[in-house]
Amino acid sequence: MSYSFTVQRGSASGKIEEAISQRQLGRNEAYLKITHSGLCGTDEHYLHAGVALGHEGVGIVQAVGSDVTSVKVGDRVGFGWVHKTCGRCQPCLTGLDVYCENKTEFGSHDHDVGSFASHAVWDADSLYKIPDGLDGAYAAPLMCGGATVWSPFALYGIKPTDRVGIVGIGGLGHLAIQFAAKMGCEVVVFSSSESKREDAMKLGAAEYHVLTAESSLEGIKQVNHMLLCGSAQPDFKRRIIQLTATAGRIYALIVSFDTSAVPMMALLARGISIQGSAGAPRAEIQKMLEFAVRNDVKPTIMKWPLTTKGVEEAMQALREGKMRYRGVLVAEE
Repeated sequence: MSYSFTVQRGSASGKIEEAISQRQLGRNEAYLKITHSGLCGTDEHYLHAGVALGHEGVGIVQAVGSDVTSVKVGDRVGFGWVHKTCGRCQPCLTGLDVYCENKTEFGSHDHDVGSFASHAVWDADSLYKIPDGLDGAYAAPLMCGGATVWSPFALYGIKPTDRVGIVGIGGLGHLAIQFAAKMGCEVVVFSSSESKREDAMKLGAAEYHVLTAESSLEGIKQVNHMLLCGSAQPDFKRRIIQLTATAGRIYALIVSFDTSAVPMMALLARGISIQGSAGAPRAEIQKMLEFAVRNDVKPTIMKWPLTTKGVEEAMQALREGKMRYRGVLVAEE
C-alpha cells in the first residue's frame, strides 16, 4: 500500500518548505496521523539539509504492515530520533539500542519522514505507546528531550537522596529537575541569571545558584552527579569540575560541535568521569513515559499550529531564546 502525505522540510536557504512524501508501507511499519510534534534544538542542525524535520512525534496508528504485532490501528503512539535499530549488534544485544551501530536516525536516512508532517511511516518497533492520562502535547517533548535527560537516571546509577546538579534551565533542564525531584534526589540548579529561580523551585529544585564570571563557589556543597543541560559548552576548568564531588560523574547532554577544554589532571586527581549520553534505549523510553504519568512530570510548553508558518514561527522563537521551555506543534482537527 502506498501513502502520500505532506512534510515540512528544511532547504538550502534555511527556509521551511512544504513537500509531498510518498511511502510504501513495509511489513514491520506503521502509518500514523501526526497529532503533535515537539520542537527540538537539534532540528536547527538539519535546517539546510533538505530533509523532513521533526523527531518528537505523537500520532494515531492508521494502518500497519503484515508483520506488526506491537501496535494496532487506533493506538496512540510516539516516536523519537531513532527510526530503526538493527537488533543484532552489541549495543542492541545488551539493551543499549540507542547506540546501535547500524541505527537509522532522523535526518540521516533517505526516508522523507519526520514529525513536522501530516502523517509518517515508522518502524513499528521504534514506536512507544502513550499511556492514558498523558496528553499528546506533553508527550511529544518527552520523545527526545525527556529521553535525553532520563538516560542518566536509567543507565548510570543515580540514586534517591543523591545530590544532583543541573546546569541550565531550558528545554532539557526543566525536565531534568522534575525527574530528579520525583525520584527523591536533592536537586541543585546552576544558572547564569536569577530570572528562572522561581520556575526552578516550583519544578522541584532544593537549591538555586547563579554562576557568573564573578560569582564565588564558596558555601556550595558539591554534587554527586552533574547534568549539563544548557545550550553552550560549560566552564569545566573553573566551575563544573570544582562543583562535582570526588568520584562523581558529569553527563554531557549538550548537542554542540564546539571544542571544550577539559583539565585532565583535575579529573585524574579526584576520580571524576565525564559520561556522554545520546538518549535512552527503547525499553527505557516506555518506562519514562509511565514514570511521567505516575509522577505528574510535564514539560512546560508553548504551542503553534503544525503548518509551515507555525514551524517557522516556533523555530524563530527557539532561535531567539524566547521558548519557555519546549515548543509543540499541534495539528488541526
